[in-house]
Amino acid sequence: MIKIKVDAHDTAESVEQIKNAIGGEITERWGQHSLNVSNDKANGSIRFITFDWGVSLLELDITFFDEVLIEVDTSDFNPISFYYCLEGYCGHKFGYQPEDDIKIMEQFQSVILTNRDGGITDRYFPKDIKISQTVIQVRRKPFLRKRLNQGEELNKQLYKVFLDTDHEKVFAYYGSYNLKIAEVMGEIKKIKAKGMVRIMMIEGYVYQILSMHMIQHNKEVQNKRPQTSLLKRELKKIRSYAKKIEKNIAKDFSLEDISAETGLTQAKLQEGFKLLYNKTVTEYIRHARLELARDYIATTEMNISEVVYSIGFTSRSYFSKIFKEKYGLSPSEFKNSKKSAEVVG
Repeated sequence: MIKIKVDAHDTAESVEQIKNAIGGEITERWGQHSLNVSNDKANGSIRFITFDWGVSLLELDITFFDEVLIEVDTSDFNPISFYYCLEGYCGHKFGYQPEDDIKIMEQFQSVILTNRDGGITDRYFPKDIKISQTVIQVRRKPFLRKRLNQGEELNKQLYKVFLDTDHEKVFAYYGSYNLKIAEVMGEIKKIKAKGMVRIMMIEGYVYQILSMHMIQHNKEVQNKRPQTSLLKRELKKIRSYAKKIEKNIAKDFSLEDISAETGLTQAKLQEGFKLLYNKTVTEYIRHARLELARDYIATTEMNISEVVYSIGFTSRSYFSKIFKEKYGLSPSEFKNSKKSAEVVG
């Protein structure tokens, strides 16, 4: 087992201490730091960005080749941490707990943790398992000054954690799985912009993910957890098929065919799409097609008819009608607005 002791003052120092234990090189570009590792201990990266409102984003995309224990001393850096595993899993316990009290942070599970000042937090990572995880770390005092203006929207339990600026209490919440956070994490990975534009886009998604963690916690402590008969593996199957739709957008998908291919009943498909995307299957397909059509019109030389047929529609008039309903402009008006913006630019 690789044992790493961290007693840092901030996220940057934490990553530096991890580097000292497993090797690799830290690089920085436009405020995003990356520890890249490729050796006999690990392969992958640990990235972080620190924002000026008391929040940092830590992203792990890494495989450890031995079990790893990170022992964190919270004397100098003790944020509220919001965890989410897109791939893989890891474990956690507070230092005063026995070894068999390790709790697993499962894939797609929302987890919120903080320790008391001077406490020890133990984080466990398995051997040979790819970990893709985000950790949003919130420093309470600067966050309260700049962002938490609507504290009454949080439930009392979580609000007290934010107001505990002397870090006297331990807090642990292991929520249900939340695939909507996975969708937002996926959007972060798709960002193609560079420089400060990229950082600003990531910042917006971080705020969205943080809000989703808080909203879920609020609902679950009030027993408002979404009611569903679907199993975790069934929701994962629906999410995977939604991505297949996006990659094969012109295909004539039918509910019957999707049901036969996934092995899920039509009722479960509709329930799953409503739960994950707030849309029926048909609405989701139409939404995905319109989003791609908008991108084609804005970024290619394709004419409207070419766009229509490339995304699987057969009627240009129907396409124009639903495009205007969604975006407030006809496809032609939208195309002309983009051309005008280019001329002005």
